[in-house]
Amino acid sequence: MRFYVKEHKYYCGVDLHARTMYVCIIDKEGAIVKQKNIESCPHEFLSLIEPCRQDIVVAAECMFTWYWLSDLCRKEGIPFVLGHALYMKAIHGGKAKNDRIDSYKIANLLRGGNIPMAYVYPSEMRATRDLMRRRNYLMRMRAELLAHIQNTNHQYNLPAFHKAIAYKGNREGISERFSDECVRKSIEVNLSLIDHYDQLLRKLEYYIDKKAKVHDPEALFRLRSVPGIGHTLALIILYEIHDINRFPRVQDFVSYCRLVKPSKVSAGKLYGHSGAKIGNAHLKWAFSEAAVLCLKQSPDIKKYKARLVKKHGKAKALTILAHKIGRAVYYMFKRQEVFSIERFLNKQLIQTGRA
Repeated sequence: MRFYVKEHKYYCGVDLHARTMYVCIIDKEGAIVKQKNIESCPHEFLSLIEPCRQDIVVAAECMFTWYWLSDLCRKEGIPFVLGHALYMKAIHGGKAKNDRIDSYKIANLLRGGNIPMAYVYPSEMRATRDLMRRRNYLMRMRAELLAHIQNTNHQYNLPAFHKAIAYKGNREGISERFSDECVRKSIEVNLSLIDHYDQLLRKLEYYIDKKAKVHDPEALFRLRSVPGIGHTLALIILYEIHDINRFPRVQDFVSYCRLVKPSKVSAGKLYGHSGAKIGNAHLKWAFSEAAVLCLKQSPDIKKYKARLVKKHGKAKALTILAHKIGRAVYYMFKRQEVFSIERFLNKQLIQTGRA
C-alpha cells in the first residue's frame, strides 16, 4: 500500500459522482476553506478551486467516473491522487455518512499523508486497455453460448460432439440433432450469435493489435517469447501492466497480480490469509492461463511441474508455476530481455546435471 505524503498549502477532497461532485478544500492546518456541491463539470470545478490553485492537490476515491477529473488535472498541471477504494476504510466507518462528510474525510486523509494511492492510468493507453477488457467480456459471452449448446446436448442425452464446436467448421448440423422445434430454435439462436461474435472479435483483435504495435511493439515481442503466452495473453499483460517501473519490487508486482496469498499475523501467530481479491483480476487470469498453456509448449516446464505436483499437489503446483511466470515477466520488463528457459529453470537444471 502506497500513501501520498507530499505537503501542499491546500488539499482538495472530491466525493465524485456521475452528475454531481462534492468538493471540500482545507488548508495545511485543517481548516475548511471551501465546501460546496457542484455539477460534475470541468468549468465549475476549476472556478471553485481557482483561488487556491497556486499550491493545491486534488484527491478522489476510485470509481468509474474518475477518468475525466484525472485528465483535467493533468491538463491543468494540478497534482491528482486516486484513492484506493478498498483501503479507504475511514470514509465508510463513521456513524453518519453523506457527500459533505466524505469529501471532508478525503481531504483530511490527503493532508495527513494517509490516503492509499491507486494507479492513475495515463490516457494514452487507457482507452485501449478498456477496449481489451471489453474484448475479454465478449469472449466470455461467446463461451457461455458454447457451454449452453453442450449442456443442452447433455440434457437430451445425445451423443457427444466428436470435434470442438468452438471452430465454425465443426458446428454444421448441430441444430438438426434435436427433435423438438423450440430446442432447435434455441440452438440456432446460439449459433447465430456465436458467428456474429466470431466476426466482431476478429476485427476487434486486429484493431487492438495495430494499437499495441504502436504503443510498445518490443514489449509485445518479449511477452510472446514466454511459453504459454500467446497473442491474446500478451496483449492483456501489456495493457494491464502499462509501466513496470510503478512496481519497485517483484514482490509488489506478484501481489498486484494476485499471485501470492497475504497472511494475517499478530504477536507471532498466523491467523490465516486475507486480501486474495485485492489486485488485478485480469493479470491473475492471464498468468493462470499461461501456467496451463506453457505445459503444452515446453517439455522442461512440464517436468518441473511434475516435481511440484509430487511435493505440493496439482492445484498448488499450478499456482507456484503461475507465480514463477509472473516473476519472470517482471524481470523481462525490467531488464528488457526475452524469456530464457535456462534462467527460468536454473535451480532445476543444476539439480538434474543439465546446467
